[in-house]
Amino acid sequence: MILRMSTLFLRTLRDDPADAEVPSHRLLVRGGYVRRVAPGVFSWLPLGYLVYRNVERIIREEMDRAGFQEVHFPALLPREPYEASQRWTDYGDGIFRLKDRKGNDYLLGPTHEEMFTLMVKGEYSSYKDLPLVIYQIQTKYRDEARPRAGILRGREFVMKDSYSFDIDDAGLERSYQRHRDAYVATFDRLGLGYVIVSAMSGAMGGSASEEFLAMTDNGEDTYVRCSTGDYAANVEAVVTPAPPTTGYDGLPAAHVEDTPDTPTISSLVDHANAHHPRPGRPWDAGDTLKNVVLAVTRPDATRYPLVVGLPGDREVDMKRLAAVLHPDEPVAMDEGELRSYPALVKGYIGPQALGESSGSGIRYLVDPRVVPGTAWITGANAPDRHVFDLVMGRDFSADGTIEAAEIVAGDLCPRCGGPLEMARGIEIGHIFQLGRKFAEALDLRVLDEHGDLVTVTMGSYGIGVSRAVAAIAEQSHDDKGLIWPREVSPADVHVIATGKADEPFEEADRLASDLAEQGVRVLLDDRRGVSPGVKFNDSELLGVPTIVVVGKRLVDGVVEVKDRCTGERTDIPLAEAAGTLARLVKAGG
Repeated sequence: MILRMSTLFLRTLRDDPADAEVPSHRLLVRGGYVRRVAPGVFSWLPLGYLVYRNVERIIREEMDRAGFQEVHFPALLPREPYEASQRWTDYGDGIFRLKDRKGNDYLLGPTHEEMFTLMVKGEYSSYKDLPLVIYQIQTKYRDEARPRAGILRGREFVMKDSYSFDIDDAGLERSYQRHRDAYVATFDRLGLGYVIVSAMSGAMGGSASEEFLAMTDNGEDTYVRCSTGDYAANVEAVVTPAPPTTGYDGLPAAHVEDTPDTPTISSLVDHANAHHPRPGRPWDAGDTLKNVVLAVTRPDATRYPLVVGLPGDREVDMKRLAAVLHPDEPVAMDEGELRSYPALVKGYIGPQALGESSGSGIRYLVDPRVVPGTAWITGANAPDRHVFDLVMGRDFSADGTIEAAEIVAGDLCPRCGGPLEMARGIEIGHIFQLGRKFAEALDLRVLDEHGDLVTVTMGSYGIGVSRAVAAIAEQSHDDKGLIWPREVSPADVHVIATGKADEPFEEADRLASDLAEQGVRVLLDDRRGVSPGVKFNDSELLGVPTIVVVGKRLVDGVVEVKDRCTGERTDIPLAEAAGTLARLVKAGG
């Protein structure tokens, strides 16, 4: 294959797009790989589509190698299956809904669990048909409130989604591991640096769940890793180690104190140390119990109040909270709504008036660190008043615990107790042990070996195909442009003809033809009247892994070869160039 830049539908840009936030967005647009059509919607130009198809090919090859079978569903889907699974409502504003000319409801598919389930239900009825794994590569649509970062988070994107169907949980475990292994092979071939972390299942439901995160400082996902062990988890899935519970004997009685002008944690701590010092050590923010008021909206648009109690040295992480409460959506309660709950005194909220058993009707959930026997300074539910030595289990209770507090570096690993480190990444794959949620909703059952009807157990496994292109670009670039791994690059070799004479162009064309005959994909810069500087800049921006310059060194019978990744330059005799480069490409160099 030879792509000639003299006729290639390509325009590179010198300036960054105004809305670019991350390197992949900036470089993919500047390199003429993608173009914005609307917020969160992009077109692929020829070079970009070649990269995309290479990524898709690798994914498909690894799925096929694992023994999975490809199917294909429409993107336009009827409402009824999503009503049966309750996701027509649970998705809220996150999906595109539309009506046909007869008034029937449809949606643009955000994901296809229901369709896969119904397909298997229509074809299979016996345990002898299982296990089964089928997959598709299909465009998805989600009405992102804030599409950003180019193709990393768009409203239209391409995913590979596969689903396993097994007779029991043991079969699901095996199918899950097969997918995990296939994903490792896939992301290794894509040249991505990644980490596998424990994750929340979110809208998918199910039990075990892991994410594959491409490691990058610009990633929108924060994860933790243990500095002394092998634990890694998305922050939304981190389990907070709870301290041991203790008895109440010997603890001082709770007492209310005047604490004027102390609506914040810092002002409360300053006042407590100035007016109510204690022996041993000063009060700090971790000794206070902060009670954060939230308004939570259910998928049916009804709202309810929720108060989260957590140590005062922590903030509520809204992403963690939203993951736990999904499909309900929490937001901080505004002052107008707060006034409708007389039990809530802004800045001085205490747990005594909270909880479903208190009569206030306000649900109260606490951080796992708030265990029986722990004593706190907290609001007294009256202006300028706080309670000291309020003991959990003795003086107040909660409706349950919730993982909502922010995770910070140095927190303890729930597995070994070592300190946690923070890092960022881009989600490129997610695997779930779904269980029987969708099979039960859509009545997918088969006859077991005893002739009894049993519900099939499912797994769900996704890879962001278009997102993987951006993730590779995030990891593989420098200040000059992209640096594609060879297997996903739009070409293997970028041949540049320079100068005004005919000879460099003729030799470059001959070299490109010789390479193409040996199966090497070539991008040939045969543009006349374009300066060498512009051509060199374009070659570094476009990121083909091997660059060959055919120009002034022809008088010495050599061409210059540059490794785009290392910057290393080598002179090769022109007569040997085609064979040397072909061997280099086939060796993966």
